Amino acid sequence: MPPLPFVDIIALAFFVLAWVGYHFYVDRVSPRKRGLNATMNAYRVSWMEQMSRREVRIVDTAVTASLQNGTAFFASTSLIAIGAAATLLRGTDDVLRVFSDLPFGLTTTRWLWEVKVLGLGAIFGYAFFKFAWSYRLYNYSAILIGATPPANSPHVEERQRALMRAARMNIAAGRHFTRGQRAFFFSFAYLGWFVSPYVFLVTTAGILYVTWARQFASDARDALLREGRHTPEHLEQR
Repeated sequence: MPPLPFVDIIALAFFVLAWVGYHFYVDRVSPRKRGLNATMNAYRVSWMEQMSRREVRIVDTAVTASLQNGTAFFASTSLIAIGAAATLLRGTDDVLRVFSDLPFGLTTTRWLWEVKVLGLGAIFGYAFFKFAWSYRLYNYSAILIGATPPANSPHVEERQRALMRAARMNIAAGRHFTRGQRAFFFSFAYLGWFVSPYVFLVTTAGILYVTWARQFASDARDALLREGRHTPEHLEQR
């Protein structure tokens, strides 16, 4: 098996370091810098506190079902993407013939193309497992919501422990869902490798910036942290 070209190794190493580095940055630094995910986790705890005070929890079950449906959609999409990657692997000769005729003059070997396709399939496989596990965790969260004692229960401490269990389970489900989505985002960066390793470097840097901006410099984060008036005129100005 021939070795990867040096420039491809550099581009792939940058991609892996960008993904892994961003993962640790968001999980460890975001709670201190009040990133979007960390801020929403605080609202998940607040949601469960409100849930524990409600006698009828139709709203909570409806929200949980909505979260499950979104997760199931992405899990199904991951399976379709895995099938598409398998199709690319099966039609390697035809794809290489098409790419060789394109204006930008892509040159690659069969072995290198298959490595790229297998890597793409691995990314979608990782995303599927994250979405599938997130879906399961939302099921557990729904069970824990149902197991939370009612507001009029004399066991206040047990109710507090129960709502925190439900909150932590919901946060874990959201965490795995986010990691699955992150895999989708970085798969777009990975597609640059099919063009050239130099494009791969550029697309990786671009996706890294976009994902960082959504966490720490987006209007969604601003909507959670901004305080002030909430009139329609004020919202239009923003």
